[in-house]
Amino acid sequence: MADTTMGDVSLEDETQRIVIIEGEDHTLGNALRYIVMKNPKVEFCGYTIPHPSEPYMNIRIQTFDDYSAYEALDKGLSDLMEACDVVTEKFTEARDGFEEQKSS
Repeated sequence: MADTTMGDVSLEDETQRIVIIEGEDHTLGNALRYIVMKNPKVEFCGYTIPHPSEPYMNIRIQTFDDYSAYEALDKGLSDLMEACDVVTEKFTEARDGFEEQKSS
């Protein structure tokens, strides 16, 4: 996996940000966009990958009122990590059950 670095572009205020994430692609972009948009304090979240040969994506987050875009990004990343942990746990349980059933 490539190293991931982040930068950002400030828009009008703290409720609007474009975050530039290097070393990631649609795998993270679409999952993160989906999770961030589930937050009722988020008005808009979208991402672009400017060109397939450029190793970065831009994710734009716009929130309501006084909820910052960084808070929305942080919550989205945390929620996505929790979802991945659940998937890993369920996969491991199923694999172990299969191996146990196969050996008996």
